[in-house]
Amino acid sequence: MLLTPKNNQMNLKTGILCLICFAGINTQAIDKKYELKSPDKKLSVSILTGDSTTYSVAYKGLNVVLTSAISMKLQNIELGKKVTINKAAASSGKEFNELTLSIKGDYAMVFRVYKEGFAYRFITNIKDSVKVISEQAVFNLLKSPAAFLQETDNYTSWEGPYVKYVSTELIANGKRATTPALFSYHDSGVELVIAESDLFDYPGMYVQKNGDQYNGNWAQYPTKTELGSWGNFVSVVKERAGFLASTTGKRTFPWRIVMVSVDDRDLLNNHLVRKLASPSILKDTSWIKPGKATWEWWHDALLPGADIPSGMPNRNTALYNYYVDFAAENKLEYLMIDAGWSDNYDLTKINPKNDVRGVIKRAKEKNVGVFLWCVGTTLLKDLDKNLDFLASIGAVGIKVDFFDRDDQLAMQWIETIAKEAAKRKLMVNFHGCSKPTGMEKTYPNIVNYEAVRGAESDKWDYTIDPAHHLLMPFIRMLAGPMDYTPGAMRNKTKAAFKPIDPGLPSGQGTRAHELAMFVLYDQPFAMLADSPVEYMKYPDIMQFLSAVPTVYDETKVLAAKIGEYAIVAKRKGEDWYAGAMTNWEPKDLELDLSFLKPGITYTADIYTDGPDAATNAEQYVHQTIEVTNRTKMKVKMAPGGGFAIMIKKSIFKK
Repeated sequence: MLLTPKNNQMNLKTGILCLICFAGINTQAIDKKYELKSPDKKLSVSILTGDSTTYSVAYKGLNVVLTSAISMKLQNIELGKKVTINKAAASSGKEFNELTLSIKGDYAMVFRVYKEGFAYRFITNIKDSVKVISEQAVFNLLKSPAAFLQETDNYTSWEGPYVKYVSTELIANGKRATTPALFSYHDSGVELVIAESDLFDYPGMYVQKNGDQYNGNWAQYPTKTELGSWGNFVSVVKERAGFLASTTGKRTFPWRIVMVSVDDRDLLNNHLVRKLASPSILKDTSWIKPGKATWEWWHDALLPGADIPSGMPNRNTALYNYYVDFAAENKLEYLMIDAGWSDNYDLTKINPKNDVRGVIKRAKEKNVGVFLWCVGTTLLKDLDKNLDFLASIGAVGIKVDFFDRDDQLAMQWIETIAKEAAKRKLMVNFHGCSKPTGMEKTYPNIVNYEAVRGAESDKWDYTIDPAHHLLMPFIRMLAGPMDYTPGAMRNKTKAAFKPIDPGLPSGQGTRAHELAMFVLYDQPFAMLADSPVEYMKYPDIMQFLSAVPTVYDETKVLAAKIGEYAIVAKRKGEDWYAGAMTNWEPKDLELDLSFLKPGITYTADIYTDGPDAATNAEQYVHQTIEVTNRTKMKVKMAPGGGFAIMIKKSIFKK
């Protein structure tokens, strides 16, 4: 790359950067401007340092983020203010160009531009520990874009519905939202997503409306907590300090990200959060195995017609052995045992109705691993003792629930649990937690996060309809995997759906729409949320659910529009899986299979909406046909509909 001050070009081996000095070089803070471009030259970032530090972002010359200030206030220095540059170093990676500014005061600012977006972070090299009093992260958006936001008035929830605004002018000043947060410019077609990555030992970022711009917002450090809220076992903050974090002075701080896209398809394949995350610290990951699980909680452990008593009062050894047998017979890797197997306040006190050790031993003999649920505060009371206990009884993973916070202390908890669980070869599924920020890359034993308004809400309200299903992949999923828990087999139209709790709940949208979630959604640890007896009624459905992977080698997004529809094809080895979903509007789409290898005939199992699916959402059609890379298929999707396809190489070749 080239480092080129205006009127005086200098060559560096590592990249392209433009530097303009507005004053002579001396030891005082002077204005300096840097231009950093993405490898494809479409995205450019202007960085200005001096008395303050600002950035702006342009896509193909169109300013999409106007001049925006960044800084971080420590107890005795304000990073990004009165900047004196000691060294400006340009470099490039395989997918990005980078600028590192080493600054007087033992810190640096790092800026990166990918084709997918822009990111920056602070790095400190201060001998002593530091307190972060506040941080300034301004996102000064062009004009008044439309917005899709999961709004919140607290620092405890990432499971709300998305609110769509045709203009940010309609949003009340001071309104806060979780990240990722999506902003859309309809006139130019540009989509912006604000996110963060590599979050360790620091509070999570929200965005807050402040006049014509959005500002980063964080929970302050908790100084007084007590157990309360759900089950009286959630750590509830009662008082907070006047600072964000107390931390080591030699560290990197989280990446602040602005993703940029002019094609909704690109959002479904944007992995910038993961790319920016720290690499794995685990040397041996052979024991970490993604997969699907049968699970009792969503359908209240009901097994209508089974030859054993079922329901929540009958969560005993016989019931869980039934789930083990179902998993083994259908090649599901796991059984997820939810709340009730042990005391909520002492997980070593096992419910005497459930010989959990015996269930786990029997499951292991059938090649089924068992995850066990627990409360976060209970687990943390004596983390080493509790994790040793869980490992000793044979669990392969844990579902840790009810954090309901993302201040510095809560983020320390999450990392510590992941780290200590890995020492015992335990996988972790976080629930009641904040959104992912790439920690699953650093600790790959983290196999999923909740932090989404998921299928559980079908029990209580109408919020997670097909429109919601078509928002999550474009917003929440950009942060990382999500445990939506799909698999409803009582599928309902918009007119027929009603929340049910307790009892057997329904899902909104068609049967084919529900199957497509297993392809579209990023979920390395995926639930089959409904009752085993329901799946057993449809061997062809189980043929698909048994085979569909949870992680893939390649993803191709074939068509997509935020909140309206999506078609995605994913490859695992030689096999392909495709899924499509629409919102409550019917949709006719063409599936072009040109991504298949030429000269090979494949066998495709296709699950589409039935002819009457608009009034009977459970109706679907399953057919098996031969296809090649020349095949183009017209597919009709009912309101709330979809389709799912499993494509495997045929023994015949052309």
